[in-house]
Amino acid sequence: MTIKTRGEQTPPRDRRRVAVGVGVGLLAVGAALGFGELAAGLLRATSPVVTVGDALVDNSPAFLMKWAIEIFGTADKAVLITGVLVVLVLAGAVLGVVALRRPLVGYAGLVLFAAAGLAAVALRRTDDLGAAAAVVVGAGAGAVALALLLRSARHTLEPWGGKGEAETPADTEGSASTGPSAQDSAPTVPAPGPDRGPGRRGFVFTAAGVLAASGSAGALGRWLPSLTGGAGSRAELALPAPAAPLPALPPGTDLGVPGLEPFTTPNPDFYRIDTALTIPRLDSTQWTLRVHGLVDRPFEIDMDELLSRELVEADITLACVSNQIGGDLISNTRWLGFPLAELLREAGVHSGADQILSTSSDGWTCGTPTEVVMDGRDSLLAVGMGGEPLPHVNGYPARMVVPGLYGFVSATKWVTDIKLTRFADEQAYWAQRGWGVRAPVKTMSRIDVPAPLGRVESGEVVLAGIAWAQHRGIDAVEVRVDDGEWWEAELAEVPGIDTWVQWVSETTVDPGNHAVEVRATDSTGFTQPFERVEPVPDGATGWHRIRFTAT
Repeated sequence: MTIKTRGEQTPPRDRRRVAVGVGVGLLAVGAALGFGELAAGLLRATSPVVTVGDALVDNSPAFLMKWAIEIFGTADKAVLITGVLVVLVLAGAVLGVVALRRPLVGYAGLVLFAAAGLAAVALRRTDDLGAAAAVVVGAGAGAVALALLLRSARHTLEPWGGKGEAETPADTEGSASTGPSAQDSAPTVPAPGPDRGPGRRGFVFTAAGVLAASGSAGALGRWLPSLTGGAGSRAELALPAPAAPLPALPPGTDLGVPGLEPFTTPNPDFYRIDTALTIPRLDSTQWTLRVHGLVDRPFEIDMDELLSRELVEADITLACVSNQIGGDLISNTRWLGFPLAELLREAGVHSGADQILSTSSDGWTCGTPTEVVMDGRDSLLAVGMGGEPLPHVNGYPARMVVPGLYGFVSATKWVTDIKLTRFADEQAYWAQRGWGVRAPVKTMSRIDVPAPLGRVESGEVVLAGIAWAQHRGIDAVEVRVDDGEWWEAELAEVPGIDTWVQWVSETTVDPGNHAVEVRATDSTGFTQPFERVEPVPDGATGWHRIRFTAT
């Protein structure tokens, strides 16, 4: 038996074993992830990490999703993926240490990881056989890497001196042997001999080879999805001219105030909110939209047929239900597409079909009130925005755009399926989690100038911002400073009632700290209320208030 005195540190040999084990585990996990990513890229499938993340998102309780959105906002996807990777790294490190003594435990751990990945594939919204194959390939690569690393690690854990320098369990200073049991309790170290192998150098070479192969495979797998050249790529898609082009925006639409949100949002700045952990990159030549359900004439339409129709333009502001008071999850642009109502009339919608249940390519579902789409507003199956094909992040090759409703009940990106059904019979993704069902956009306003906590010169100060009430329009915007009297701001011109409107005003302030509030009134005479309500389940309310300093 080896007796340790109080305060004695872990022998260097044990520390070395732990360090090598951690390295073995991390490299094996890296191989699984890298080659799983490569397989996913080759098969144009979802990578194992994203598959697990999607399953977690889809099956998380509503309160947890609400908390994640409130805490992390648009960074929630990055936080989730990081969390999955951290768990894999920690588990891999532990398995690597254990596998040095019990290799079967390491292989069993990889089997469990593969089983979890396959379960995640089964739980996702889409039937993705390629994702299942990527999980299996990743687990196999991890097993091969583990075998190579364990074989090499056994050599590097032999004595690091030269040939013939053997370590014995009793060679540590301060230990005492009481018989054969001392040998039994000590770590087993292979005896030196002619078959000791390459030793430490061999392990370093093996580890470097595994690392290089895994990293290259992962990088290639990440790069492959971007190679969407050819007729089906966004770069090659030629949009036809609209049948009846809209006139240019009226003069005075954009006030040009520095710091004020421009009337038209550039495509790269258009907000993005969705549940997709990776952006779908669809081939427009392979895209089809199926229209079915409670209709007389179900049909499918492909991109060539869609682009051959008479497309129209519409200026529409989209807003996310998650937008906080004063938030930036709202954007405005000119869209190009085919009227969604006409598409539904071709199918012959049944009178009882009160819900349009649309599905994206990744399986996300959205429920839109049928009567809203059919009431004459500019609801579109859109193919273009801002004068170009939809960016991948904004739904290429086609998406829904319905003015007056929050995006989660109207704006399905990467849309591939439209089913006419009833709200009483089927629930969309967010409705299943307790969010609103019809969700009309609420009357809101925002202060952009001065910037929150900004500094301006005292005297004449410009106040400016935006207001919106899609498909109702804004009639008035009022502002006040330091809880004083309200006064009306000047409104910019707008092309219609489905966009936001810029507003501007001036006031005089003395040096010091000040506060500005804003409220809007829509064309129905409704003024946005003072009471603050959180975004979930159907949109925030309340007055936007900012503070600034005059010097």
